[in-house]
Amino acid sequence: MTVGRIIETPDCVAEGAAWLAAQDARFARALAEMGPLPLRRKKDGFEPLLGAIVSQQVSVVAADAIWGRLCAARLTGPRKVLGASDAELRACGLSRQKVRYARALAEARIDFKGLRGMPDREVIARLTQVSGVGVWTAEIYAMFSLGRADVFAPGDLALQEAARLLFDLEARPKERAMREMADAWSPWRAVAARLLWAYYRHAKDREGIR
Repeated sequence: MTVGRIIETPDCVAEGAAWLAAQDARFARALAEMGPLPLRRKKDGFEPLLGAIVSQQVSVVAADAIWGRLCAARLTGPRKVLGASDAELRACGLSRQKVRYARALAEARIDFKGLRGMPDREVIARLTQVSGVGVWTAEIYAMFSLGRADVFAPGDLALQEAARLLFDLEARPKERAMREMADAWSPWRAVAARLLWAYYRHAKDREGIR
């Protein structure tokens, strides 16, 4: 197996969006309403994966605040995390569980450069060996830090709700059903994810929900 398409620029996202629009008129209508999709690329390495752990099960505002405190305390590198006390990490806003996860990630010594050349499934498998890195976190890292064009996160609640709204479903699709739906969006599933996240925000704003 080889590494597939990598999303590097806004043009890559636009190409994927155009492909999706050609496959499904509902994607085309959503894109016409929202405009260009964001690139959302991040650097790879320890910091963004730690950031993904910080973001688990908390609001964007809370995650940003915690990450800001970690950065201010210079506790975003593996050696710094291992050298810090639990109290120092907790003072930044990490729960006891996430302190354990941060330490497990620092101790894992992941070959982040090596991940760049691994197929998607191997990337997910390697990352989920680390305590605290579930499939969702690994998929998010693969999409945005490695730029994988055909990775999706079917367990993401916002993606599920966006699919319900866009495709006029009676109920929000569960993870298995969402994964099956996303098969039709290959080889641009990561762009479909960007589109659905954007549509979720667009729809909620339109409904006046904050």
